[in-house]
Formats: sequence, structure tokens, C-alpha cells
Amino acid sequence: MGAERVLSLPLAAEMAERRRQLGAEPASMVEEVLAYGAVVGSRVEFCGRLPSCLDYARTLIRDDEAAGRSFASGRVLIASELEAGRGRFARPWHAPAGGLWLTMVLVNTLLPQHARFYPLAAGVAVAETLRSFGIPAHLKWVNDILVNGRKIAGMLLETDHGLVRREEYVLLGIGLNVNNGDFPPDLQELAVSMRQVVGRKLDLKQVAARLLVKLRWQLGLLHYIEARQLAAEGDSGEPPADHPLLASWRELSDCLGRRVLFGFNVQQQPQYEAVVEDIDPAGGLVMRLVADGRRVIEYAGEIQYLS
Repeated sequence: MGAERVLSLPLAAEMAERRRQLGAEPASMVEEVLAYGAVVGSRVEFCGRLPSCLDYARTLIRDDEAAGRSFASGRVLIASELEAGRGRFARPWHAPAGGLWLTMVLVNTLLPQHARFYPLAAGVAVAETLRSFGIPAHLKWVNDILVNGRKIAGMLLETDHGLVRREEYVLLGIGLNVNNGDFPPDLQELAVSMRQVVGRKLDLKQVAARLLVKLRWQLGLLHYIEARQLAAEGDSGEPPADHPLLASWRELSDCLGRRVLFGFNVQQQPQYEAVVEDIDPAGGLVMRLVADGRRVIEYAGEIQYLS
């Protein structure tokens, strides 16, 4: 496998954009958040064809353990294509050449109540990346990114534990349709690529660099908010109701107000119909049941749009 460290993250542009967004916030906040997220892309490896990026990441973790090395948190693996890409519930993921098939491994140092925001942070980062290319992407809870109802990206978050030191690893898999567009018949009406939307071929490394700098911001934000709570309160209870990540998710999502079918594995075992009302401070999806009007909050599972 070839390994390179060649991505130059567009930090100056990201800093300028965040300063414009934050306005009256302390001027040091942008630097602090990006410093907390600096581990993202600590090492970037461009791999050839892989069966699975997530499985390869696990192999590398075990190799480092066997050699007595600490695994580099923030290490990123980018495959040219995947032979056995998978989504939730081991569903196959079409991952040919031309797409961005990326896994990042983080050593988790967040408290549990903050760590559960990892999927939301990743989703916001992907959606922001797409919008930076002029693509009107929207988030569908909990791990899909859509453009005009068609899937352009998906995420899969898994955890692993070191066998020696028992570190908890967060394995974040992201699949983004960039220049690929020759979808199988069953996906032609359901999927779309960046190239199809913008009408031109894109530089994969540029897309990857923008994605990593957005991830650096969103993941750094989780650590920044946790650190401020610890400094102010001496402990870290539930994340604040006005967490900026939740505000970004609401702005980027097209879930709110939609009638949906909910289930833990909604394709195989749908449970009920509901209308999405909000996302709660803990990242759960707030819904109103169609059958009897009861309010429910779900922290795991998935939805299928009915309207």
C-alpha cells in the first residue's frame, strides 16, 4: 500500500469563514477550536483497492499494537475503491473508482455525553463540504446526505478497543460519490454524484482536503465545548441545549416537519410512522407519532421519508 502525506488543508480559508460566521464571539475561539481538532489528518494514506477501509483500519491498529506502537489518532485512510464496502446493518455500499472512500481513526478522549455527537459532527462536516462546492446537500438523520432526495454520501461509525492498553477507537467511515456516476440499475434513481450535480470532474484530493478541514472544525468543536463546561462547572454534564453543532445540524437537515417511517432497521423492521419535530440536546430525534400524537425521542435507529 502506498502512503503519502500530501494533503494541504485549506486552513486559512476555513479560519476566515468561521470568523465571519461567529461574528461577536471571542476572536480566539476559531484558533482554539481548530487547535482542538488538529489531530484530524495527522497522517493521510492513499491506498489502492481495498476490500474494506474499516477492516483495514482495524488491521493497522492490531499491527501497531503488536509492534508496541501507539496508533496515531486522526489517521486517515483513503481507498481508490472498495470491493466489499458496507453501510449500516452490513448493507452493501457501491464504492467504485472515482469516489472518496475514507476512514478516519480517532482515539476517543471525549466523555460519553459528548462522544455521542461524533455522527452528527461528521454529517455536518460532509454537508458543509458539499455546499462549499455549490451543491445543495441536506442531512437525513442519522447518517445520510441527500441532494434533491438522492443519496450522495453516507457515514458509518464503529468503535474498537485496543487489546493491550484498551484505548477506545472511533472508526469513522465516509463514502462520498465524487466522480463516479455509473450506478447499478437499482441505484440509478436513488444515488447521485458531485460530478453529476456540478457538471464537471472534481479533484479528489481537493475534495478530501476540504472535508478534512471541515471535520477538524466540527470535531474540534466537540472538544472545545466539553473543555469550556469542565472549566466553568468543574464537571461536564449534558452538552448545552444551544450547542452550536445542533444549530448547524438543524440548518443543514431537511428532516424537520417530514412524515417518516421509523425503525431500528427500518428497511427490514419498520416500527411506526411519525412527524419529525426537532433534535434534542442529546442528539436524539424528536418525533410525534401519527397514530396517537405521543411525543417520542429516539437515539438510535433510522428513518425513511414518507413525505
